[in-house]
Amino acid sequence: MSESANTVAEAIEEEALRRTKSRAVRPILGLIPFVLSYKGMLSGAFVMLVVATLSTLAFPVAARRVMDAISEGDVQFIDQYFLVLILVAALLGISSAARFYFVSWIGERVVADLRSAVYDHVTRLSPAFFETMRTGEVLSRLTADTTLIKTVVGSSASIALRNMFLFFGAATMMTYTSPGLSGLVLLAIPVIMLPLIVFGRWVRRLSRLSQDRIADTSAFGGETLNAMQTVQAFNHEAIDRSSFAQTVEASFIAARSRIQARSVLTALVMFLGLSSVFGVLWVGAQEVITGTMTGGELLQFTLYALMAAMSMAALSEVWGDVQMAAGATERLMELLHIEPEIKVPANPVALPEPSLGDLRFENVGFSYPTRPDVSALDGLNLSVRPGETVAIVGPSGAGKSTLFQLLLRFFDPQSGRIQLDGVALPDGDPSEVRRRFALVPQETVVFGMSARENIRYGRPDASDEEVRAAAKAAHIDEFLSDLPQGYDTVFGERGVTLSGGQRQRIAIARAILRNAPVLLLDEATSALDAESEKFVQQALEGLMAGRTTIVIAHRLATVRKADRIIVMDQGRIVAEGTHDALVAEGGLYARLASLQFSADALAMAAEETAPPAFAAND
Repeated sequence: MSESANTVAEAIEEEALRRTKSRAVRPILGLIPFVLSYKGMLSGAFVMLVVATLSTLAFPVAARRVMDAISEGDVQFIDQYFLVLILVAALLGISSAARFYFVSWIGERVVADLRSAVYDHVTRLSPAFFETMRTGEVLSRLTADTTLIKTVVGSSASIALRNMFLFFGAATMMTYTSPGLSGLVLLAIPVIMLPLIVFGRWVRRLSRLSQDRIADTSAFGGETLNAMQTVQAFNHEAIDRSSFAQTVEASFIAARSRIQARSVLTALVMFLGLSSVFGVLWVGAQEVITGTMTGGELLQFTLYALMAAMSMAALSEVWGDVQMAAGATERLMELLHIEPEIKVPANPVALPEPSLGDLRFENVGFSYPTRPDVSALDGLNLSVRPGETVAIVGPSGAGKSTLFQLLLRFFDPQSGRIQLDGVALPDGDPSEVRRRFALVPQETVVFGMSARENIRYGRPDASDEEVRAAAKAAHIDEFLSDLPQGYDTVFGERGVTLSGGQRQRIAIARAILRNAPVLLLDEATSALDAESEKFVQQALEGLMAGRTTIVIAHRLATVRKADRIIVMDQGRIVAEGTHDALVAEGGLYARLASLQFSADALAMAAEETAPPAFAAND
């Protein structure tokens, strides 16, 4: 495993330890269906647990018999019992190893299934979910919370069950060996537990405070390190170093208080526990002296008492893990119980084949979930004919990108309806609806996979030849071919090693490969240089031929080539027509054209008057 992978794993484990505990353990019952999927392994783990417990409980009985045999001088009996002890030890070792394997296997398998189930479910949720839930929180639940569950299912649960069996078995044998001494132990338990409960709450409160301070340190450090260029550009390093030092110091002070409280609790546990044991042993010694109990019986009782005490201590340690796992399970079950707002209808209406690309917005009103009082679209009516190219222009916040969000059915409008080829979008299967669209966003997403697979994202079943043809059409084949591993070169996370123009051409290649009847272009050439833009524009023009195309336009060249221009403002269409007609009309478009398109106009004019230097190659 690489050093970076180890660092990530350690960070996940540290975050898991800071997760909030649940006061109730009922949420952990949500894991039962996952565990019961593997009844064979579960049965094996249970059988081995019982065998290991019985083997452990046999040792004090054997110790008593040996002790009494030593007192009586029965050498042959001693030899036989030591041979039996060796056999019991072998059985204990084998059963413990088998139990560890079965339980660990179940833990890893359940966590793998749980992660897959949560990821599968989250990918089915609509973007409205991510409007209110941070992606980082979802990832944290997939990693930190499942790590906690793995600890409990694969380890803590086994330890808890083993110690519960041991405790009840040891308590039963204690009572059988000496009811009188067992009664004294029962009287000592409240004396020990009451102070522990009081001090335990104090320790838990300080632990939560310490975790909060650690989280503050992590949050501050992550925020500044992720924006280091901004920090250095504004000469803010010294201030941030001072702030971070203060945060670290607060974390240390909180940790010191927690350590002090834990130390006091440890001393209290040892004093009360050992004092109680010594008190019971003193009473037992008096009974041995008076002859009411043999030395072997006292040894047997003492060993069972120690087993019971160690089992209780182990259960108290595991209880904290169980509480954290209950909280983790609760958070994961919350995700699994969220119903997607965009669902496949019970009887989806089939979309026409072949698709025409006919689009209609009928009195559509929409507000984003995080801004319910602000209308992104207000009574919008728009029809786009098959094969028509429509440019959408308007100021920021006019609702241009919202059209794409609704067409792809990431959201449903609160009023009105949207039709594709005569079928209302909510009546069709969302996956079938989205298959009719090819999107080129302004902010291109490049995944940490090979160049070939990034382009094939547009159509997963495409052949290598089709991928290369799409790359050539997007004028990125030459660049990709020159990479160290060619099309098999793996890009860094989010494509940070690529320029903006290269990322955008990969997105265009995806759209070309998808070959969908409707194109959605969010100014697909905005990040390209002049030469690349010319080539890609030609590729897009070939792609747009015969297809319905909606373009969110920021450049004059794009606007002038559209069949129709739609001007939007505050979620409404305020004007439509050709470029020349809208400029002559005045109003919002004329103002936008003078501000936004003036530089483009000058560049176009210069290009038209320049001599055709490359005419021979045209």
